[in-house]
Amino acid sequence: MTSVVKHLVKKGLIKPPGFVDGNIQYETVMGSEAYGSATPSSDIDIYGFCIPPQHILFPHLVGIIPGFDRNVQGFDQYQQHHIIDADAHAGKGQEYDISIYGIVKYFRLCLDNNPNMIDSLFTPQDCVRFLTPIADMVRENRKLFLNKGAWPKFKGYAMSQISKMHQKKSNSHRKWMVEKYGYDTKFAAHAVRLLFEAEQIFTTGDINLRRDSDHLKLIRSGEFTKDELIEWIKPKVARLEEIKDTSTVIPDKPRTSEVKELLLNCLEHHYGSLGNALILPDRYKSALMDIQDLINKALG
Repeated sequence: MTSVVKHLVKKGLIKPPGFVDGNIQYETVMGSEAYGSATPSSDIDIYGFCIPPQHILFPHLVGIIPGFDRNVQGFDQYQQHHIIDADAHAGKGQEYDISIYGIVKYFRLCLDNNPNMIDSLFTPQDCVRFLTPIADMVRENRKLFLNKGAWPKFKGYAMSQISKMHQKKSNSHRKWMVEKYGYDTKFAAHAVRLLFEAEQIFTTGDINLRRDSDHLKLIRSGEFTKDELIEWIKPKVARLEEIKDTSTVIPDKPRTSEVKELLLNCLEHHYGSLGNALILPDRYKSALMDIQDLINKALG
């Protein structure tokens, strides 16, 4: 696999912070390609995460005291949009939108069940553009991030899309949709997709981003009137409120300790031992208890 960010850096099309392209762990295509509704003219949305140098996550290692020292270097994310690679596809060109997060912020947003971020962990395998063993470990454990906190996030995003769907003035590139169908069908498709995803989370504890792609394509092509969609959305939201309360396939609250342990494992895999960076009493206590159990069994 070749990193898209590294490719674009090499071509001089983007200039992220110097450490980013050398520490990329994960890149995946999002947007219409991930949801199974891409067209030849679709741009490519790349989401992913990198691991910054250790002193950025743990500034005390270089004598910096956050809150006292000024100009403390940090890193949350690098984003750049509308990047044109004119040579791609035999000269036909390709447009990219890039969003690379620091691993800590990436984990936090996924644990918060931010729809865009959690979706990036559940993209189909053919969307993954770059994957290290660390990122593979995260994808293998992606269900750890799901919890019932997903509902207010997914519902809120869906309602936002519905509100935009009603606007008579839409995205300038999609003005023709409003003129032809009476509403912005792309916003409508996003709203329905978010509700379908929430349904999957509460009934299966998993997300298949392309499960409803055929239905979403029908919405995008204007096969449903705005009134028909609203009449479908209202009871669907009510039903999801019920399903959320009775679901047993995901926990009520975030599995913070388990996700934090996964994060620490990723950092140790990248940096080596975190002994100089963190005090981990719970982990050491657990290890001592395991040793004690082995001793007791041996003496038993």
